[in-house]
Amino acid sequence: MIHLKSMLNCIDNSGAAIVECALVVGQKKRHASIGDRIVAIVQKQRGASDAGMGAASAANKVKRGDIRHAIVVRTRKKVQRPDGSVVKFDDNACVLINKAGDPVGTRVNGVVGAELRRKGWSKILSMAQMHA
Repeated sequence: MIHLKSMLNCIDNSGAAIVECALVVGQKKRHASIGDRIVAIVQKQRGASDAGMGAASAANKVKRGDIRHAIVVRTRKKVQRPDGSVVKFDDNACVLINKAGDPVGTRVNGVVGAELRRKGWSKILSMAQMHA
């Protein structure tokens, strides 16, 4: 379950490494699960070095402090599936999206939950290397 102020790993190549949940969008409940939309604030940028702002920062689509929408793709909390099986991941992770619902990055690294298919995020599922 992702609450306000929860920290998540960003597993796409948008340029964000760690984001913080600021709001769960469109839910009467206060927590988000796999496949839910959240508003996230970029806390740590991927590949930003102190020495120079060269090619690594030019490839980043987002920077620290940006406020973006995101989809939760993994949670530490156990999720029960309709067939009775239970799935639990090692970390909380998300993928950044724009206002139209398209992913900001072009690749998704790591495993994503298969619950994304039921919630209508098949585009993210097809970009991922593996789904569990």
